[in-house]
Amino acid sequence: MAQFQDIIGQEQIKEHLQNAISSGKVSHAYIINGEKSSGKEFIAGVFAMALQCEKGEQEPCQECHSCKQALTNNHPDIIRVTHEKPNTVSVDDIRTQVNNDVGIKPYSSPYKIYIINEAEKMNTQAQNAILKTLEEPPEYVVILLLTSNINAFLPTVLSRCVVMNMRPVADDLMKKYLMEELQIPDYKADVCVAFARGNVGKAKALASSEEFENVKAEALSLLKYMKDMELNEIISAIKKVTEYKLEINDYLDIFAVWYRDVLLFKATNDVNHLVFREEIQVLRKTAQYSSYEGIERILEALETAKRRLDANVSFELTMELLMLTIQENG
Repeated sequence: MAQFQDIIGQEQIKEHLQNAISSGKVSHAYIINGEKSSGKEFIAGVFAMALQCEKGEQEPCQECHSCKQALTNNHPDIIRVTHEKPNTVSVDDIRTQVNNDVGIKPYSSPYKIYIINEAEKMNTQAQNAILKTLEEPPEYVVILLLTSNINAFLPTVLSRCVVMNMRPVADDLMKKYLMEELQIPDYKADVCVAFARGNVGKAKALASSEEFENVKAEALSLLKYMKDMELNEIISAIKKVTEYKLEINDYLDIFAVWYRDVLLFKATNDVNHLVFREEIQVLRKTAQYSSYEGIERILEALETAKRRLDANVSFELTMELLMLTIQENG
């Protein structure tokens, strides 16, 4: 299914786009800003399909010829802009796929819609090129820029677009979705929701990943026995995990959720709200030995480690500093 009602959370964005359709006041350019896997492409796809739907209502009917074309990604007037280079949307990509194409009227629909995913990868020349279309777009053109980094845009581009920011989805909504739609059991849904931090795509990916289960088990094992291990043993255990398809940041999130559990149990002595409640014996022991300040220091060190890895600081050095902090405070 692909309708506005299938979008989990994001009420403000849904309302804005549906009002634009029903009032006929559709802007020429929108920026949908949200982290990776948060559902930007799904929202853009539903909006594009609704705009082109032959019934012209707030929800795409999914039955007309136009909707069927959109559902199979074969709609001639919904253009997904591609780029050859993995880290750059070049000026040539924009010129050939957008600027040189916008003058041609829609083939069979009221609009011609251009969806540019990873739009933050447009270099300055590409942004200046698209600016020409944004300044004087034909009346039938709608451009959807999807991004995980709104700060990458030139002010001149931003000022010509309606900016919509994705919000983290509430935990209870996400848990309900995982359990009802994906048939994920209660406990597993809790774990996926805790790691996803409001990101639906990430929650879905974790829920269906066998590797996530393996990585989680290895991370918990490491957390339990870290006190008795040498630093080089710990780092080689972490290195082994990077062979899985899970990003290292997700692995560090397992540590963060663990220490948030420790902090919560230390403060409340309540098992019910813990993510790793089946590990209560070890959590209780860790909570007894650790101070509030020590746990806070570990959580800060985990965020610092993520920033260092994003900035390409050496993996070994980053992990060494992190593990020393954990061993000293955990």
